[in-house]
Amino acid sequence: MTRKVRMGMVGGGIGAFIGNVHRMAAGLDGMIELVCGAFSSDADRSRRSGEELGLDPSRVYGSFEEMIQSELALPADKRMNLVSIVTPNHMHFAPAVQALRAGFNVICDKPMTFDLEQAFALQEEVKKSGLIFALTHNYTGYPMVKQARHLVKCGDIGEIRKVVVEYPQGWLSTLLEASEQKQAAWRTDPSKSGIAGAMGDIGTHAENLAEYITGLKISSLCADISTLVEGRKLDDDGSVLLRFENGARGILHASQICAGEENNLAIRVYGDRGGFEWRQMEPNTLTVRYIDQPIKVFRTGGVGVCTAAQAHTRIPAGHPEGYLEAFANIYRNVAMCIAAQIEGREIDPIYHDYPSVEDGLRGMQFIYAVIESGKSDQKWLPFK
Repeated sequence: MTRKVRMGMVGGGIGAFIGNVHRMAAGLDGMIELVCGAFSSDADRSRRSGEELGLDPSRVYGSFEEMIQSELALPADKRMNLVSIVTPNHMHFAPAVQALRAGFNVICDKPMTFDLEQAFALQEEVKKSGLIFALTHNYTGYPMVKQARHLVKCGDIGEIRKVVVEYPQGWLSTLLEASEQKQAAWRTDPSKSGIAGAMGDIGTHAENLAEYITGLKISSLCADISTLVEGRKLDDDGSVLLRFENGARGILHASQICAGEENNLAIRVYGDRGGFEWRQMEPNTLTVRYIDQPIKVFRTGGVGVCTAAQAHTRIPAGHPEGYLEAFANIYRNVAMCIAAQIEGREIDPIYHDYPSVEDGLRGMQFIYAVIESGKSDQKWLPFK
């Protein structure tokens, strides 16, 4: 493409954590340019955020509605091509729908919507629009996650029997939301986060990773959900037994009260011939163990990795790639698909690899099934 994909942002203003992450990821490969934004529902805060980012003041807006309408009024060669939504959960749906209806592609933070009804409605909007909608389940962007997926697809470890996925954090071990910590405040507030706390925030990452790597859908689950910090309004710890569509069994653990833990997302998958392990804290290594062969270790950029892993690696082996690069792989793939869309050409299907609206709907269904099971005496519930 002869020019960069032009991006607008909703949310992510001064003091926001995830907005900066999205901007760094979007800019890493030089394919996307931030040209406008509605960075806060407070117009003055949005203006000051735009100033800090060096944007044209005329393209810094006081609301997402103003941004979408004003950008739509610009000539096609000036207006944004993509809207990045980095707000708390309760503010995902409206800007996503309005952007799609105005003809703009969308990248949205997860979980996809505030509630399940919105998730189904957004799925229909994406279908009607024919546009690109991507969700930032960024852990699927790691090269060794793609290598793990490849091993399952090619039958390297045989038929999947067992999946163990966990995401322990410790940052909410105390009632942090009672302080002025903004991230803790909205993530534990049912009016902004939705019906789930830890399960919505990080449990969905674990669910998405398990389904992405194995290619299997969870068919039913049984959940034990807890709120262990006194005074907290949403769950901060949960353990879920899983059954997959092929009969495989699984365990999913997500917690934000594991004192001392950082972001220790990890997955182990076992087939009838072998199994593998990947950990986000050491993301450049995938360890594979077999019944009748020596242990095999794959490394990012190393020998023997699959085409998909190679295509999502930027630098030679031994130079670690991490969270931002994985996040950037989603933005890069979306940018390549938008460029192909604009220019009317096809691209290698390997770059169509980004979480979709269907993944977002699965995540919301998972949240609702887990919370319902956690509250129910009849524990095993279908996950359709």
